[in-house]
Amino acid sequence: MNLRDNAVQAEDEVLFDVINGFGVITLNRPRALNALTHGMVRSMWGQLNAWAGDPAVRAVLIEGAGEKAFCAGGDVRALYESRVNHANEHQAFFIDEYRLDYLIHRYPKPYIALLDGIVMGGGMGVAQGAALRIVTDRTRLAMPETGIGLFPDVGASWFLGHLAPTLARYLGLSGVTITAADALYCGLADVWLEGDAPQRLKAMLRAFDWTTGAAESPATGREGQRPSDSTDLFERLRAAILPLGRTWTDAAPLAQVRATLDRHFSAIDVSGIAASLAEDAQTPWAAETLALLQQRSPLSLCVTDRQLQKGRRLDLADAFRMELVLGHHAFASGDFVEGVRALLIDKDKQPRWRYATLADVPAAQVEAFFVSPWGQDGHPLKALGGH
Repeated sequence: MNLRDNAVQAEDEVLFDVINGFGVITLNRPRALNALTHGMVRSMWGQLNAWAGDPAVRAVLIEGAGEKAFCAGGDVRALYESRVNHANEHQAFFIDEYRLDYLIHRYPKPYIALLDGIVMGGGMGVAQGAALRIVTDRTRLAMPETGIGLFPDVGASWFLGHLAPTLARYLGLSGVTITAADALYCGLADVWLEGDAPQRLKAMLRAFDWTTGAAESPATGREGQRPSDSTDLFERLRAAILPLGRTWTDAAPLAQVRATLDRHFSAIDVSGIAASLAEDAQTPWAAETLALLQQRSPLSLCVTDRQLQKGRRLDLADAFRMELVLGHHAFASGDFVEGVRALLIDKDKQPRWRYATLADVPAAQVEAFFVSPWGQDGHPLKALGGH
């Protein structure tokens, strides 16, 4: 579902428009499932900063072009090529991406994300900071980084860290893909638009009356009254959008297995989780989850579990700073190159991870991932949060 009526321009990777007071961002690489390039990240950073001071823009909506994806992540092939060619483009990409994601979390105007289709990795980064996260029947959401030798980044230390600990570990370690019902259940979405509700949302936003806070219901606000601030405006948008969908569900698949999930994912470490699942392998859910973990990089699993523990105690800016440190080590001495080779380049799906099993991963190696290569005053994201 696109808010714009005119056909998108194929040559532009990201499109910007202002429609009825909404600054509209359209990620426009549908053939690549709208994966983020460095150029897209820089363009979005510049436009969002410009819109922040533009009185003609009252709120921002981000969406993806095409019917398959909102955004399937970062352009992993480009990052891989940067690493194997000994360039530093991957480092620059992550610095700029994390700055953009932080800006979205702290954006001064209502920022709405329409998560229609696949939402993974970097797509979560430009979505989870939204004031309103809208999912649809086509939403397929995941943080699958451990499968390519990375870790859940783009602020996942913070946004997964604010979920129930067992759910955070399950999503972050396994990289499982969930649908709209589970996104609502976990706390990674605010409203689920079913059926043709996304089309009704499109019509409502194009006709939204900023003086009353509704498209066709002037009684919801005094005539001529304008929102006093961003909070007031956001509440008006919520009041118009939430009735179009559901904000809770009693049919979430994860709710049906929650007791089992909690039992396994409350183990002391990843090895404990795997052992617990193995003991319960006659249960289909446990067997499927164990199979997912066995496909992941053992080093990435151990780093991710430590990351999620630390992330629960960090503020947003420090979470991004920690993730940049982890990314430095993941590219320098982790499993990223091998993971991408196996899954995306050679496609043999037989990665030869640095450590073959969880038991082989040294605790000292995990802790080394959290040691910054930059001095206290030299961290590239030092300025985040006013530090």
